[in-house]
Order: sequence, then C-alpha cells, then structure tokens
Amino acid sequence: MLVKEAMRLGTEWVEPKATVKDMAVKMRDLSIGSLAVCNKDRLVGIVTDRDIALRCCADAKDPAKTTAKEIMTEDIAWCYDDQDIEDATHLMEGKHVRRLPVLDRSEHLVGFLSVDDLSRKGSYSLAGEVIQAAAAH
Repeated sequence: MLVKEAMRLGTEWVEPKATVKDMAVKMRDLSIGSLAVCNKDRLVGIVTDRDIALRCCADAKDPAKTTAKEIMTEDIAWCYDDQDIEDATHLMEGKHVRRLPVLDRSEHLVGFLSVDDLSRKGSYSLAGEVIQAAAAH
C-alpha cells in the first residue's frame, strides 16, 4: 500500500510569522495537535502542542508575540505520497514520531500520515510498532 492510500488528504498549515496564540487557537478549534509551517508552498517546519508548552509557555514567552519560526522544529522527517507505507512506518519508528508530513514529488505538502491512519487503513502491527518506538523515546 502507498502512503497516499492511507493518509488524510489536505492539511492545516501556518506561515513562519504566525503567532503562538493564533496557532493554539487554530489547534483548539480544529482539535489537532500539530501544524505544518510553510514558507509560501514549501514545508519549513512543524509546531506541535508540546512545542507550544515547552518552547513558549515554559520559557515564559509572550504567545501573542512569539512566532512559529521561533518555536518550530526545523529538521523534520517527511515522506513522499507515492512511497510504500512500510517505508514511511520505519521512518516514523526511527524518528520516534506519531505524525509524518507527506509531500508530493514536487515537494509540496499534501497531507500527514499519522498512527491513526496506519491503524485505520494500514495495519495494527505497523501502528503498534510506531507507538512503541515513539513511547520509548
């Protein structure tokens, strides 16, 4: 099975200048735990709810002034939509992540592959391997 057959199409993203406050509101309203950060149409990072807690709140930064660029993770793992799902799963395991941005071959963000997607469309054993690796990190 290919990644594009299991992933959710489309994704929410913000620009690097988006404030932490705006990102937190967007995450709350959409009931999601992460946002891709894109500069024009290129993926440059990711911000998770954990990043907001640890890199903004714990450091007593002002969420109305702190930007995605300041707290995002830049060196992120990602996969292509036409890759085999097992390859993407092994990448998720190796990087200890539960969500993986998915790019097309033009390197435009087209979605995310999550552990939920793996269990829903892939296999429970693949999802379990990813959860075990992420929990061990």
